[in-house]
Amino acid sequence: MERLDSFMARAVAAYYAGRDPFGAAGDFTTAPEISQCFGECLGLWAAVVWQQMAAPPRVMLVELGPGRGTLMADALRAIGEVMPAFRAALSVHLVEQSPRLRQAQAAKVPDAHWHQELDALPPGPAIILANEFLDALPIRQFIRRGDAWLERWVAGGGFVEQPGLHPALPASAPEGAIQEVCEPALALGAALARRFASQPGAALFLDYGPAESGLGDSLQAMRAHGRAEPLAEPGSVDLTAHVDFAAVARAARQHGAATHGPLPQGLLLQRLGLMSRAAMLARAHPRQAGLTLSAAQRLVAPEAMGQLFKALCLCHAGMPTPPGFEAA
Repeated sequence: MERLDSFMARAVAAYYAGRDPFGAAGDFTTAPEISQCFGECLGLWAAVVWQQMAAPPRVMLVELGPGRGTLMADALRAIGEVMPAFRAALSVHLVEQSPRLRQAQAAKVPDAHWHQELDALPPGPAIILANEFLDALPIRQFIRRGDAWLERWVAGGGFVEQPGLHPALPASAPEGAIQEVCEPALALGAALARRFASQPGAALFLDYGPAESGLGDSLQAMRAHGRAEPLAEPGSVDLTAHVDFAAVARAARQHGAATHGPLPQGLLLQRLGLMSRAAMLARAHPRQAGLTLSAAQRLVAPEAMGQLFKALCLCHAGMPTPPGFEAA
């Protein structure tokens, strides 16, 4: 018998160590693989944030869970074209544990520095990007039975309920209600806040989940772009859960960081000019215009990824509002 977060951590590590899960031949497709405009917009977002940090002469551009390296490669290309001073100032750091994915990243971002964990980053100003990173962090699940909470453990491909407590649990809830807690995400928010308290920096997270904390079972598995059984065959499917953005933001604020958002991904990307960039690419390459525009629309449309996916920024308390997060 194994607690759910331990089971999920082991399954996710095995899954990413043994395959390249991205794209049509894999199990899912992420935003950077859908449109180059995504990475370009995030690169230019980072460039403006660097200016807001008073343009330090040396700064780290960091990505957590960088996949194939597509986002970072697109970001660096846009930065080099639009703000070469930022490109000259930055060093690229990728936080990645999978040897197989590191190889793919090295082909696209050969000058990167790799780290196993965020804690291994050297000190100094840092701008951190993380797309679909938080959703893969392991969660605990608690279920309400009568007047008590029980915790879900995994045994024999199913759930076993055991006594369990956590300070995040509400005092009361309906029978059968499920409360999820992602302790690594809360720890990450707190760690970044502590880092930004002593040195300038900002972190941008884009992921899927509700804007407000709530009850519900969001554990899911993907295989070949379709739903799969989460507890069967650990390591063979992509395991994720919705991100509790409000909880991550609270953890960061409790340790002194400023937070902005969460707001819908589609709104942020439109404010950053993604559709304008897609239109430029469509005009430059008319034969691919339809695919270019439909891919961009997939990222921003509410009925596609624009509403379910959210954007959250954590930053040094003294920094101005980051681009795209201005009040409507």
